[in-house]
Amino acid sequence: MQAHHFFTASLRREPRGATITQIIATALAAVDPAAAVARYLRREGNTLLVGERRFDLATLDRVIIVGAGKAGAPMAYAAAQVLDDKLSAGLVVVKDGHLAELPQPTPPSFGRLHLVEAGHPVPDERGVAAAQAMVDLLADLTERDLVLAVISGGGSALLTLPVPGVSLTDLQQLTSALLACGATIGEINTLRKQLDQLKGGGLAHIAAPATLITLILSDVVGNPLDIIASGPTVPNPTTAVDALSILDRYDLVEQTPPAILAYLQDSNTGTRSPEQASGDQSFARVSNLLVGDNRQAAVAALEKARQAGFAPLLLTTSLEGEAREAGRMLAAILREIALSGNPLPRPACLIAGGETTVTLRGNGRGGRNQELALAAVKALDGLPDVALIALATDGGDGPTDAAGAVVTGATAERARALGLDPDAFLANNDAYHFFQALDDLLLTGPTSTNVNDLTLLFAW
Repeated sequence: MQAHHFFTASLRREPRGATITQIIATALAAVDPAAAVARYLRREGNTLLVGERRFDLATLDRVIIVGAGKAGAPMAYAAAQVLDDKLSAGLVVVKDGHLAELPQPTPPSFGRLHLVEAGHPVPDERGVAAAQAMVDLLADLTERDLVLAVISGGGSALLTLPVPGVSLTDLQQLTSALLACGATIGEINTLRKQLDQLKGGGLAHIAAPATLITLILSDVVGNPLDIIASGPTVPNPTTAVDALSILDRYDLVEQTPPAILAYLQDSNTGTRSPEQASGDQSFARVSNLLVGDNRQAAVAALEKARQAGFAPLLLTTSLEGEAREAGRMLAAILREIALSGNPLPRPACLIAGGETTVTLRGNGRGGRNQELALAAVKALDGLPDVALIALATDGGDGPTDAAGAVVTGATAERARALGLDPDAFLANNDAYHFFQALDDLLLTGPTSTNVNDLTLLFAW
């Protein structure tokens, strides 16, 4: 993985700033997608080892790589390196800007692997075209074929093939509404799985009867495989009734395109029950392997912090809820550490992983990590030698070019000097412009990995 720079104005001011940035870099390096694939996929002559399974490549007619997600490029690259001359073809869809950092030189087999970019978090025509091309690629497979799927967060938007009667425009409208209302990724993907031909095990259906092995990099709290990228190779335990209840929960029924409502309400859509999904023989030759997650990144960061002399603590890897409420809670914990030495003595490093949500109330710009950080500004006002870093591990926090933001005890005073009111910016969901004015946005660029978010609390 390419080295990324994490310095902001606040971290440049702090004597521990360089150490803190090293800890962040260590967390991301621990979930490098290419390394994760290499741990589970290797080749010994004509024998391919995937996890604990062994395949005699001489007995296979075709070996195909498919996939989607923000980490798709390095995952596909690593798999192509292992397969080398045995790779028949492949197609992987990644987010815009995620092909620029492919390592060079590429193996000859990479020429048989097509990588394309598409829109995220709202799907676009390129994602639909790629999904249809993937269906065509997997047509007419037999039991003598092997499909390797590389799946990571972001795959839901990047690989889109609407069910009959539902248009891309319909899905774009619904996706935008779901992203704005504060719905969780699990709720959003429950709807996506009902409305897409590849999600909710659809890719497995298309690949059958070939053997299908999926390497999954998780960006969902708790690692539910059916939710990550909407589970294209995993049985779908949800139904149209579940999807409709989510629309009711967030008062989205009137905003939902009529074609989507009609599809979900139609008892003849063919939606499978959880019992049918679990017993589907399309999954008889499917294996799903989790190769990396948020805990892996958090533990690596804690060990680096320990080596640097900090007292480390992993608070949770299941942080969810409203970003601003999480920010206030984490700031209160950091304040307690600074003032009392509880639950950790200085120097301390406490880490919380997970993924919060934002309910849009204003028309500003930002993402969940920036909003979390902004909500912490007032609580940390005046505290010496503390820092809160909120980071999206993929390098893109919401629809912005920032990965997150940094807050220290001096942030509030610096904001006052510029006439910036954190409460006003928070009310407008405009964390991006608040931290941009302070030069405290984390601008890492795409990291080519994606394992949720990390919030790191430091007191020294």
